[in-house]
Amino acid sequence: MTDINFPILSLLIFLPIMGGISIYFINKITGTRGVQLYALLIGLIELVLSLYAYYVILNGNSGAEYNFVEGPYSWITSIQGIDYYLGMDGLSAPLVLISSILSVLVILGSWNLIKERNVLYYSLLLIFVGAIMGVFTSLNMILFYVFWDVVLIPMFLFIGIWGGPRRKYAAMKFLLFTFAGSVFMLLAFIMIYFVAVPNTFNIPELMGQIPYDLQVLAGFLFFLGFGVKLAIVPFHTWLPDAHVEAPAPISVFLAGLLLKMGGYGFIRFNLGLLPEASAAYSWFFISIGIITMFYGAIVALRQTDLKRMIALTSINHMGFVLLGAFTGTLLGISGAVFQMFTHAFAVGIMFMLSGYVHEFTGTRDINIIKGLKFSSPRLATLLVLGSMAAMAIPVFSTFLSEFMVIVGAIQVNPQYAVTAAIPVITVSYFLWMIKRTVTSTPEKSVVKHDLNNLSTVALCLYLLPLLLTLIAPWLILEVIDPLSQFYVDLFNGGS
Repeated sequence: MTDINFPILSLLIFLPIMGGISIYFINKITGTRGVQLYALLIGLIELVLSLYAYYVILNGNSGAEYNFVEGPYSWITSIQGIDYYLGMDGLSAPLVLISSILSVLVILGSWNLIKERNVLYYSLLLIFVGAIMGVFTSLNMILFYVFWDVVLIPMFLFIGIWGGPRRKYAAMKFLLFTFAGSVFMLLAFIMIYFVAVPNTFNIPELMGQIPYDLQVLAGFLFFLGFGVKLAIVPFHTWLPDAHVEAPAPISVFLAGLLLKMGGYGFIRFNLGLLPEASAAYSWFFISIGIITMFYGAIVALRQTDLKRMIALTSINHMGFVLLGAFTGTLLGISGAVFQMFTHAFAVGIMFMLSGYVHEFTGTRDINIIKGLKFSSPRLATLLVLGSMAAMAIPVFSTFLSEFMVIVGAIQVNPQYAVTAAIPVITVSYFLWMIKRTVTSTPEKSVVKHDLNNLSTVALCLYLLPLLLTLIAPWLILEVIDPLSQFYVDLFNGGS
């Protein structure tokens, strides 16, 4: 275990939250531009802190342990086991790193695409970042639940205020689905508290203390709670509407971070606390994962709205996470976490690009957009590169993460090799989109409207982690693998 005499995790959580609250005072002094720079400064501080924490875990090979532990400190003294308790291991470290990187990129992307109510927007954005850090570092289930639900508030407002024509419907649907899921999750937490010995909500103390019958029931409730967030079939219907109506930068958070909360929950709670039930019913989770993969890929083929197509791609990719996690193999579990990492950047750039396409052309209809290589050559180039990342072409690490999951699944059952067909379908609809929007010939005179230098650099930064982790996948896997091996041992011991 690595520890320092500094509350780095609390700072990661509360610095952006306090920054979001204080941003109103910054606006009175500096105006809108100062608000944007202030948000960027806090995002950069978060990035430095998370990079340092990640480096310490990587260098110390301590991914299987909780690092930078804070607590447990009694929070509600009248109820035993509700504590302020934080820690970071090989599962949370990559997700914290993703959160900090995406926060900087979303702030930069918002400068050009968000044009009204900037103070409220950046305030909510920073509060969202702090809450998501809390989700990925909480070691107490009630504290986890609090941050889990706090995340919903900014996202609901992002969609409802800055969204498209059907924003109110999409925002309400998002809230109803995700809040209902969190209620099932809370019910499982309460049941575990009263049955397990000792009575506590602290995750480390509950490992190995939950009887099998309760594991099965809690596993079903977690499936409902985390399944909604991961947007697996049949709980996915809120996602396309939310993505289509959300502003492009917020779609990056929605796909890059919010969906990962579901994957994190399945691995942390189902595999970590309910290993026997997870092993016994792995066939069920794997089946749902495969159905989700094929459903997302096939339905995406029929879409003409660029953003909706990308949203359904996310459903497809989250099926990989569920499949890999419940293989109970080192390749599968590590591949699932790696998939969450790579997907965040691959789909992040695609959602940002969809925002610029809509701004430049006035539409997201793939059948209408023509000849981007003539009118917007920078945008067209990045659209092709982003599509290659989403297609898992071997020049990006998305290929490695999907390959690991598929091989891990085949280790369990050779029939799962059918999942190798998913990338083929994915390639089909991305090539169809590129042919119509990029390489086609414009039907009328070309009006040049392209990305500026700042937007181009910010978008290229989405691809940098995918290139870096293809060349040096150990940067991620040496953090993930020790914890994945621990979960493999738990899972196989349960089977």
